[in-house]
Amino acid sequence: MPKAVYFLDLPEVRNTSVVFASPHSGRDYSRAFMQRTVLDAHTIRTSEDAFVDRLFSKAPDLGAVFLHAGAPRAFVDLNRSADEMDCAVVEGAPRIVHNPRIASGLGVIPRVVASGRAIYRGKLTRAEAALRVDEYWRPYHAALAKEMRVNHAQFGSAILIDCHSMPHEAIEAITTPQGQRPQIVIGDRFGASAGSDVVDRVEAAFTRAGFVTARNAPFAGAYITQAYGRPSRGMHAIQIEIDRSLYMDEALIEPNADFQAVRRKITAAMADIVEIGQCQVPLAAE
Repeated sequence: MPKAVYFLDLPEVRNTSVVFASPHSGRDYSRAFMQRTVLDAHTIRTSEDAFVDRLFSKAPDLGAVFLHAGAPRAFVDLNRSADEMDCAVVEGAPRIVHNPRIASGLGVIPRVVASGRAIYRGKLTRAEAALRVDEYWRPYHAALAKEMRVNHAQFGSAILIDCHSMPHEAIEAITTPQGQRPQIVIGDRFGASAGSDVVDRVEAAFTRAGFVTARNAPFAGAYITQAYGRPSRGMHAIQIEIDRSLYMDEALIEPNADFQAVRRKITAAMADIVEIGQCQVPLAAE
């Protein structure tokens, strides 16, 4: 089992309602897990949001919370509902129809990695799947929910920036109205998970940092934005997808020569984003 459930990096002074989170950048592939999979140590990483935790690591320096996973996505997918069990990989799991994520092998216990390559030969027991949910999925979401509550109580709102990366091939056929290929896709579930003013300012931050942006296509947000986005209550959740080819060699799963430059641009965008969640906290009455 992976050693770290998650990593919670807190600022010395919390001065913004923004929480940055990276649920898919975990890379602790334990020996026990590698003994269960039929994939090699390189292939098992192909569905990982590799190095996204490093791209956003300056969040605490800017006064924001940064939560990122320890366990890899191939082990347990934190951006799925706990009940999105795939009966094709978990023994005794109920058959769930009309769920495209499960149908494609990407439930909370994934059946495949990128390009549909099977992770296991055979199935996991229901008890093993439940243990992963109990020991990794639930603690991560308990931590995320707590930080959102703390920010809402302190600032009157909470803004979750859910950080991901996407294969370059996912956007090869996508162009903006200006004819450019997007480098960052901002997902707000077509307005359901965040207020339009917040989304506008987040998109503007990435544009000012030098990125080409698009919204909701091909990724509009999954479980996390659906579960945490309640804009009418001051709880906003926005998914960010970054083109992996900008900062890494996708075949080798290694940072490329532009990694540090992209990291600086991401940090510049984050500096603008944290300002969205900053406000003057009223002093207590004397």
